[in-house]
Amino acid sequence: MGETPTTEPFLVFGAPDIGEAEIAEVEACLRSGWLGTGPRVARFEREFAAYKGVAPAQVVAVNSCTAALHVAMVAAGLEPGAEVITTPLTFCATVNAIIHAGLTPVLADVDPLTQNLDPAAVEAAITPRTRALLPVHFAGRPCDMDRLMAIAAKHGLVVIEDCAHAIETEYRGRKAGTFGDFGCFSFYVTKNVVTGEGGMILGRDEAHIARAKVLALHGMSKDAWHRFGDQGYKHYQVVEAGFKYNMMDLQAAIGIHQLARVEAAWRRRAALWARYLDAFADLPIGLPAAAEPDTRHAYHLFTIMVDEARSGLARDAFLEAMNAARIGTGVHYLAVPEHPYYQQRFGWRPAQWPNAMRLGRSTASLPLSPALDEGQVERVIGAVRRLLGGSGAGGRPLPGRG
Repeated sequence: MGETPTTEPFLVFGAPDIGEAEIAEVEACLRSGWLGTGPRVARFEREFAAYKGVAPAQVVAVNSCTAALHVAMVAAGLEPGAEVITTPLTFCATVNAIIHAGLTPVLADVDPLTQNLDPAAVEAAITPRTRALLPVHFAGRPCDMDRLMAIAAKHGLVVIEDCAHAIETEYRGRKAGTFGDFGCFSFYVTKNVVTGEGGMILGRDEAHIARAKVLALHGMSKDAWHRFGDQGYKHYQVVEAGFKYNMMDLQAAIGIHQLARVEAAWRRRAALWARYLDAFADLPIGLPAAAEPDTRHAYHLFTIMVDEARSGLARDAFLEAMNAARIGTGVHYLAVPEHPYYQQRFGWRPAQWPNAMRLGRSTASLPLSPALDEGQVERVIGAVRRLLGGSGAGGRPLPGRG
């Protein structure tokens, strides 16, 4: 396929940019003797709330975005079996959380350009049993929240935003996660703010968030910091059958400093995004659409669409060749109905959502970490160009890294 074997180090897809501040904070946490949910989690919650421009009482840290989605749906009080409309172009966790909450997932196709939920498809998917809408801000691009919120208001739907890709995302001056009843965020190791594993729930209603906080730790009225802290033992009461979804201080120790650098990391990824667009402009592949006016893209995933008829190389063959070049790539995502579990349980077939099916079968995600240096960027660009019809690295040098 034009690639010769290389002995260069493997370039990990989505490798986090960990600095000395994170390392020092983790060491301090270990030496403190307090690793579980405690003062660092509380600090991380306060600072995340400040970044989003909401009150501290409107957020609660959890151990994953999946947990955040699950708890949000339970806290919303949706009746068992109620239908929740979401996108087929998402990670399985989005649909699994709906199932675990005792609800019924319903898929609506995506817009082929933005790759986000198509509001017209959402409207067509609504039935008398629909109770909630779960839009995913795919790759960091905001959904059309004006239209989606209008649909939700018209039909009286709860809105839970999946913001796993969208910490920095904005739509018409408002931050992603602040439109719906809940916004759910991820701090997984490949995300824009990293805690290793971790998530956050943001809620419009402080009473709903107070319930989410209880649900996320066994349904107890006190968390461990308040039970065992230096103010003396505090009795607790179990008020609901909750879950074990709390974040640890050990995770928050990383997140505190990741969040402090979130804007610098966003600018770095924006520069890398522009470099890729420039370097691949002449290749016979699909590239991400420009950000819509009055929005802010989080630049979480840079996905290219590899069509064998255009490029002469199948998507999976491209992934294999990149791996042979020791460059990590990803697939975001095979459409949810491609997976056997959902086909068997719901009778879904990929062709029912043709845009998501086509995108899922052609997409490949390239490394976009702010930790990439210039040499690594040139390796990625050079490999893509050699495989998909160009030659050389191409593009202008990337600022900010030598």
